[in-house]
Amino acid sequence: MAKRKIVHIDEEKCDGCGLCVPNCAEGAIQIIDGKARLVSDTYCDGLGACLGHCPKDAIKIIEREAAEFDEEAVKEYLGKKDDAKKPHAHKHHTGCPGSQMRQINRNDSNDSNVKVSSKLRQWPVQLALVPPNAPYFESADLLITATCVPFAYGNYHNDYLKDRAVVVGCPKLDDIEFYTEKLEEIIRINDLESITVLRMQVPCCGGISMAAKTARDRSGVNIPIKVVTIGIEGEVIGKEYI
Repeated sequence: MAKRKIVHIDEEKCDGCGLCVPNCAEGAIQIIDGKARLVSDTYCDGLGACLGHCPKDAIKIIEREAAEFDEEAVKEYLGKKDDAKKPHAHKHHTGCPGSQMRQINRNDSNDSNVKVSSKLRQWPVQLALVPPNAPYFESADLLITATCVPFAYGNYHNDYLKDRAVVVGCPKLDDIEFYTEKLEEIIRINDLESITVLRMQVPCCGGISMAAKTARDRSGVNIPIKVVTIGIEGEVIGKEYI
């Protein structure tokens, strides 16, 4: 067995967010027991396409003794994965903490019947759809919201959306590099007053703050980013500047 370049995952740093998984075209990385793991040396080409998608910097390329990359084995492996995705063989994968099922019990007896009016000032809101040069971004306070946040945080409109331009996206299901490029252009051309990121506590949501930071750094604009983390039960559990 010869030495070659291959992916190494630091389990201490890895939080199981899963952002690396769709960015490994060979399927060599999977989430197992809440951690990203290399399932087989023969599936890893050692080129490191997954490196730039880890918000915890847990992945690097090292040289060690490893079986050679086997392209035919990869094709067979990916074919089996495709078969497993067919409806008759569907299973719920709970390796990623953000995908684990949970039921939240609430006591709504003290809820007020007062209706809250929408604070939305623009359309569209999806990051994939907004034009970077839209007039509502000019000199705006920009709110970057992970898709699940408005469902979890009850007073989203009054506490965060009010008087802000907003973009919405899911870092786990969508193209994070596309998001980064779009945000970079928004930041670069619009002389923003402030940037706030609202994300959920689940690890896979860290990609949206990573995209905002990378976009800011690439744009060359010196502006702090406030990151607010929302718990699954709807409480604010953290605030920081990046």
